[in-house]
Order: sequence, then C-alpha cells, then structure tokens
Amino acid sequence: MKTFTRALLFAALLPFAFAAQAADHYTLDPAHTSVGWEISHFGFSHPSGKFALIDGTLSLDAVHPENSTVSATIPIANLVTGIPKLDEHLKSKDFFDVATFPTATFASTKVDVQGNDSAIVHGTLTLHGVSKPVDLNVRLNKIGENMMKKPTAGFSATATIKRSDFGMKTYLPALGDEIKLTIESESNIQ
Repeated sequence: MKTFTRALLFAALLPFAFAAQAADHYTLDPAHTSVGWEISHFGFSHPSGKFALIDGTLSLDAVHPENSTVSATIPIANLVTGIPKLDEHLKSKDFFDVATFPTATFASTKVDVQGNDSAIVHGTLTLHGVSKPVDLNVRLNKIGENMMKKPTAGFSATATIKRSDFGMKTYLPALGDEIKLTIESESNIQ
C-alpha cells in the first residue's frame, strides 16, 4: 500500500516538478528595447543612432541559464539618428536598402554563463540579406515586477560587428567598418 501511495503522490507532483524546472517565456517590450549603434565618421567623430520598436521573445531558464534563448526582429525602417536627411540616406541602397531588406533578425544559438549576472550569448544576425555569427556580451540588470505588476527581466548588451561582413561597403575604408552596438531590453511575461 505504501508503494502505491508513493507512486500516486509522485504522479500527482510530477507536473509541478517539471513546471518548476521550465523556463519562463517573455516577450520583448518594444517600448523599452532598442539597439544603439556608433560608427567612426572618417575619423573626425563617432555619430550614433538607434533602432527601436523591436519585437522578439526570450525564454529564460533561471535554474539552467545556459538553456535560455532569445530571438528578435529589428525593423530597419525605424532607424533614427535625429537628422532626417541622414536617416533617409542610411535607409537607401547605399547602406541598409530598407526597400529590399526591411528587417534584421537575431537568434541565439548558445549561452555561455560568465557569472551571476553575465553571459556571452552566441547567435546569428541576419542583416542586409546576410547571416553571420555574432556574440553579445550580456548583463542581467534585474528580474522582478515592473510598475504595471508584470514579471519583467531587464538586460544590457554590447557587441561589435563589421558592416562589410553584411555587404555594406559604401565609403570604405574612410567611413568606419566596425560598428559598436549597445542593446537595452526589457521583457515581460504576458
């Protein structure tokens, strides 16, 4: 009888055990997620801009963070520098060619945990029709409830890419090839 009772108890608790181990699924908050960039302008200055209204998902495994994943879609048409003529030029065929390549995507492939609040997130960035591996240096800022009482995870990340790797070679080498990326993101459980 004891064996049967234990088996029944185990069967009843099994779904809860798996739920406790399962990852939490978040949606990137487009109002609080952006990708900033900076480039050398012929060595004179380092202009910057950002992409906003990013869409994506995050699967965050707090017990085994190396099993976490993230994917994002970046609408290139939402590029903003604060200079409308420059925005127009960057969206043209000389650079992003928004008419042909309206979005960029990032999908993680592996997470290497570096400490309690940091990791290197390896993934594939598809930009301007070209897919290349990119590593994000990610810092977990906070997990908790936001002001709307929604469970929220906040991250900051950095990376460096070469625009020539993605087929954007206008004004090389005078206009910088290396692009510094700074990512800020909040994700919410819906």
